[in-house]
Amino acid sequence: MNSSDQTPLTQGVQDRIDALLAATPKGLLIDGVWGESSDGSTFEVENPATQEVIATMSSATEEDARAAMDAAAAAQEPWARTPVRERAEILRRAFDLVQERAEELALLMTLEMGKPLAQSRGEVAYGGEFLRWFSEEAVRDYGRYAQTPEGSLRMLVTRKPVGPCLLITPWNFPLAMATRKVAPAVAAGCTMVLKPAALTPLTAQYFAQIMLDAGLPDGVLNVVSTNNASAISEPIMRDPRLRKVSFTGSTPVGKHLMKLAAENVLRTSMELGGNGPLIVFEDADLDKAVAGAMAAKMRNMGEACTAANRLLVHESVADEFVARLAEKMSVLTLGSGLEDGVDVGPLIDARACESMESLVADAVGGGAQVVTGGRRAEGAGYFFEPTVLRDVASDARVLREEIFGPVAPVITFRDEAEAVALANSTEYGLASYVFTENISRGLRIGDRVEFGLMGLNVGVISNAAAPFGGVKQSGLGREGGAEGIAEYTSTQYIGVENPWGTL
Repeated sequence: MNSSDQTPLTQGVQDRIDALLAATPKGLLIDGVWGESSDGSTFEVENPATQEVIATMSSATEEDARAAMDAAAAAQEPWARTPVRERAEILRRAFDLVQERAEELALLMTLEMGKPLAQSRGEVAYGGEFLRWFSEEAVRDYGRYAQTPEGSLRMLVTRKPVGPCLLITPWNFPLAMATRKVAPAVAAGCTMVLKPAALTPLTAQYFAQIMLDAGLPDGVLNVVSTNNASAISEPIMRDPRLRKVSFTGSTPVGKHLMKLAAENVLRTSMELGGNGPLIVFEDADLDKAVAGAMAAKMRNMGEACTAANRLLVHESVADEFVARLAEKMSVLTLGSGLEDGVDVGPLIDARACESMESLVADAVGGGAQVVTGGRRAEGAGYFFEPTVLRDVASDARVLREEIFGPVAPVITFRDEAEAVALANSTEYGLASYVFTENISRGLRIGDRVEFGLMGLNVGVISNAAAPFGGVKQSGLGREGGAEGIAEYTSTQYIGVENPWGTL
């Protein structure tokens, strides 16, 4: 289906959309109040499936950033003293509200980001789990009490909230990336300034209102959407009251933020770019491998840092794998995510489509074969056909750069050593995937690949209960799991006089 084949929305659906957009906050949230930017500036949000403007947002200024930081700093001490159970109950109420308003959140996501409604519903379920997980994890943030080895002191070790945090989220998972940062900060007792991506601020702002409705005190969560990111991030990061920055986005921007963070020695969590390999060995179950490749490549139209960007297939099964993968990709339906039966929504903007065209042209120029797809779809919207490439040259850009779209390049390998070498031949180290029926081999590959995440015979592994993060230039720190709350705490040791005296 080309984007020009989109079916007009029924009046009932359009009325529902209009009501939802009207109810979604479009201002700045500072100290519990939604208001306009200090200078009245605004920016527009468009639907990438139609290129129509769907909302006009207040655009935060440097003055607004300072006001948000003031609110977070003022709220930090009373929020840190709030009993952990109370913080946990707020998160649990927020989880319940997300479930109640799941359809509204999913619809907003599809409108501003483009993913099919079924995938948006999946993100609501996934994103909500961070609220539930950290509501349960909050009361288990243990310290310890012990005697020093020589018996002269008792050690009291506690974990305290690190302090006010700047949370910067990307456009591709507008709910899950917000809940994955906000939930552990709330659990740990930190206040926050949240800056959503300018391309998709509506979902995050709707979620922020949910947090207020769940009982979060004023000033604990402040939201400053803007189309001038540096005007927000730089003054906040130079404020000595800020103690942590958590960023999800590109590696170049992450490096810039880390340089700023060094000035005040800020705690940093950086979830950056990826160039994930998906390795298919000769003994793999090809049904599993193709299904896993489809899930790992096409989730979110390929616009995910965890996407399988390089499909490394043993030469003995490459022809069959490529044929099966191309067959699956070729029958996917493109269209507005609001329509039934749509598998692939639009990319986020025109630059994303131009990037896909450039990557494919570069690969073909180097001798690659387009097995299916390879073109931008006609009509309105930013649609690009699901694409499979084979015989890709080793120096092709599509193998070296983060693709962030529905293009799957396939290359072959001869043995395990070559597979590992190809997998690790990137500066990135976030997600990887391995398909083999030999579990010992799978675990051995896990030891040898330089990635923070690995899926063994599965194509989707993210879970709120699991630590998420990369190595090398894919970032620092972990989100989710028992590790997630530690990113928002600092450790304090108090040496206590031994009540029995020195032994």
